[in-house]
Amino acid sequence: MLENIRLSFQGIWSHKMRSFLTMLGIIIGIASIITIVSTIKGTNEQIKRNLIGAGSNTVDIQLFQDDWQYEMEYNGAPDGIPMISQEVFDTIKNLENVEAASMYNMRRSYDNIFFGNTSLSGGQIMGVDNNYFNTCGYRIKKGRGLAAEDFTKFRKVAVLDQTSVDSLFAGVNPVGETIEISGEPYTVVGIAELSEQFEPVINSMEDYYMYAQNSSGMVFIPDSTWPIIYGYDEPQSVVVRTTTTDDMATVGKAVADTLNGYVTNQNNIKYKAENILQQAKELQELSAATNNQLIWIASISLLVGGIGVMNIMLVSVTERTKEIGLKKAIGAPNSKILTQFLTEAAVLTSLGGIIGVLVGIALAQVVSKMSQAPVAISVPAIMISVVFSMVIGIIFGLLPSVKAAKLKPIDALRYE
Repeated sequence: MLENIRLSFQGIWSHKMRSFLTMLGIIIGIASIITIVSTIKGTNEQIKRNLIGAGSNTVDIQLFQDDWQYEMEYNGAPDGIPMISQEVFDTIKNLENVEAASMYNMRRSYDNIFFGNTSLSGGQIMGVDNNYFNTCGYRIKKGRGLAAEDFTKFRKVAVLDQTSVDSLFAGVNPVGETIEISGEPYTVVGIAELSEQFEPVINSMEDYYMYAQNSSGMVFIPDSTWPIIYGYDEPQSVVVRTTTTDDMATVGKAVADTLNGYVTNQNNIKYKAENILQQAKELQELSAATNNQLIWIASISLLVGGIGVMNIMLVSVTERTKEIGLKKAIGAPNSKILTQFLTEAAVLTSLGGIIGVLVGIALAQVVSKMSQAPVAISVPAIMISVVFSMVIGIIFGLLPSVKAAKLKPIDALRYE
């Protein structure tokens, strides 16, 4: 076998231009597939990261009425939805694959938050417990966080994120300043930011709106002071951090099922987990048909390349008819001749496959630079491409190899 491989490389090198042109179809086909698969994989990862962020692995479990998130500010606290007790919360924290959990209340603010005459429009007011920052991966950038006494003594204090600071204070140090939330004065004690800062890749208006939903500014206050603003207690939502991203859907459903075990509402109001992975999957599947068509189109060039291999191998058999006859005359069996030409065809296409992979990786990077589309090189696709190119060589080299093996020694030696 090693001798056959050596002879194959010798034959390829002695006809460099012809061999390169023969491999060109394989190179183009493999390079096209690698480029397309890498771009598809990169785009899918972008969609997933834009929805989930930088691996925070958090999933929110909130109240829904049918398929719509329940609007507490318009509908009030629903009947038959109890406050989450400490016992129920402990059960949630002990669920499998739950690393941390927190309870919170949330309202969207439309001209409810002011600093002087400046309003934070479209921001979120979050009534959080003392586990929230740790669960969601926030750290205090300036000032302090919410202390235990803020909860027990019902202190009207607030922590802002950077977006809220930029919108309300315009260069003024917010720590120590007083903001109004629905007419109630709250003292700003700190600024929080996510520990892992993540900026999504935005290539379309859909990406922009998907990201903008969660980038309007947040104001965190102790949940114990929530009734001071809104006048009554409300059922809380829950956020949990899971062990891995893949556990988010399973854990979210388990938490929702636990909470719904205590729900007696008759208006189809129940807890549901925000299945971000499902959203990502649906977005990825939208372009799946088009992507598959592109791969099939690129595969046509592999077929063309295989036909080119068959053609050049038939020429090679014709050119080396006397050599085949001489080998048979000194006792070479048909299987030896067959193996030699099959090996040559496989080496030719495998070499084309390797070159195609390198060209595909380079093209993927060029596409990424020119279109700002992310790419992710797929190792399985590379391995499959190289093996597939070798299989093409064996399949399309079979006919010329069989023709060479069946030549009669006397006819081959007399061939001119």
